[in-house]
Amino acid sequence: MTMNFRALVRTAPVAVLALFAGCDLKVTNPGPIQAEFLDNTAALTAVVNGAGRDLAEALNWTAYTGAAVTKEVLPSGSTAAFGISVRQQLGVLSNDDGGDWWNQAQRARWTAENGVARIKEVLPTSATSATLAQGLIWVGFSNRHLGENFCDCVIDGGAKQAHTVYFERAEAAFSEAITVATAANNATLRDVATAGRASVRLLRGNLSGASADAALITNNAFVYRMPYYVNTVAQYNRIYWASASQPYRAHTVWGTFYENYRRTTRDPRVPFDSSLTIRFGDAAVASLGGQVRWYFQTKYPVRESSINLASGWEMRLIEAEALLVGGDINGALAKMNIRRTALNLPLLTAANATDAWVALKRERGIELWLEGRRMGDQRRWATLNRPGVSDDMTGRNLCFPIPLSELETNPNLR
Repeated sequence: MTMNFRALVRTAPVAVLALFAGCDLKVTNPGPIQAEFLDNTAALTAVVNGAGRDLAEALNWTAYTGAAVTKEVLPSGSTAAFGISVRQQLGVLSNDDGGDWWNQAQRARWTAENGVARIKEVLPTSATSATLAQGLIWVGFSNRHLGENFCDCVIDGGAKQAHTVYFERAEAAFSEAITVATAANNATLRDVATAGRASVRLLRGNLSGASADAALITNNAFVYRMPYYVNTVAQYNRIYWASASQPYRAHTVWGTFYENYRRTTRDPRVPFDSSLTIRFGDAAVASLGGQVRWYFQTKYPVRESSINLASGWEMRLIEAEALLVGGDINGALAKMNIRRTALNLPLLTAANATDAWVALKRERGIELWLEGRRMGDQRRWATLNRPGVSDDMTGRNLCFPIPLSELETNPNLR
């Protein structure tokens, strides 16, 4: 792997060149920086930070498009830049839709895994290094991200595998991160890795392991977030920017489950607002019959709004789902209602298991709204045939396919 710097050479007038005729004006372009120059302990923090930055960009793309497919938001305008394409509006994710989602997510995984390998090779004390623990955490979250959002697994040009392979890799990384963070006496990173592993164990069907990990996160206020920045458009929170009216008004909360739910309960977890002067999105939406009301989400109110990767409240829902699978309806409701009690919201009730599953599915949708997690939830519940329908996903894709760019260049997929 090499990193390239570009040299900008400007042509100077002949008269100016003459003034420097006696000087050596030769410019040497150092060219590619060899990967081994990163094999330096002083560079390792930057390597790890770069892996986190790559994951932020990947999450930016999939969280927004995935939200459109799973009806966390609906289209309200443009289909081009920062918009929702016509096919995506219908819930169709096609392999000829460009490779942005795949490329960003795979780069995040590779950068994190390569960085971890580099740290282990370069740093003599890596087994007790918080830097290694952080790198392993990025490996875990980048693989979880791929497993939740993509239909199949491909590792570095290899053959197609089940998407659950990503979850296996994520769990291994989180487990190692727990060990390293503990040895480094870093409780914060230990808890982040534990929460990450709890989420992945749930995705793998290891309910007892997921519940045991979740129970270790006793602080409900615990949260680990992916930061965004105002330096460049690529570093903005994409969900915010696509409906910030600067100029895009590409999506709306109008017509979603979350609109009526918010109006009824005032639940602060799914906030949105409207404008007194701008009533509609920035273009007509054919799939919805024309212009639609523009209700803009305010969960992410600024360009640099962060996105949750793990939280204490998610841990309570993991415990609730494990209890529900085990047939303990009352126990599951009690776990879900801890959050609702804290928010002074009406408590959930259920007459039977189906009602309880509807409540659990909706509560996860509310808690994890616009965090890039909904497609993974909907897909695993459908695969496991869990009872209760919370949202109608009939005819809608629940994962991103391998793009044509990968299919056409990877000989193992031809």
